[in-house]
Amino acid sequence: MINAQESLTPEDVAVEFTWEEWQLLGPAQKDLYRDVMLENYSNLVSVGYQARKPDALSKLERGEGPWTIEDETCSRICPGE
Repeated sequence: MINAQESLTPEDVAVEFTWEEWQLLGPAQKDLYRDVMLENYSNLVSVGYQARKPDALSKLERGEGPWTIEDETCSRICPGE
C-alpha cells in the first residue's frame, strides 16, 4: 500500500495487457480501457504529477495498442517470457 507521503505514478494505477490479451478484447473493451487509463493520468496531473506522459498512453490516444513492436515480436517469438 502506498503511504500518504509517497507520490503516485501512472504505473501505480495502470492495468497492463500482453499482446495476446489485447487481441481478446473487443472494440468496446479497448475503448473503455483507453478512456480509464487516460482519465487516471488526467487525475494524477490534476493533483500535481509532473512527469511526461508514458508512451503507452500516447499510443492509446492515437488508437494504437499500448505496447511496443518489440513487445509484440517477443510475445510471438518467446512465449512465456
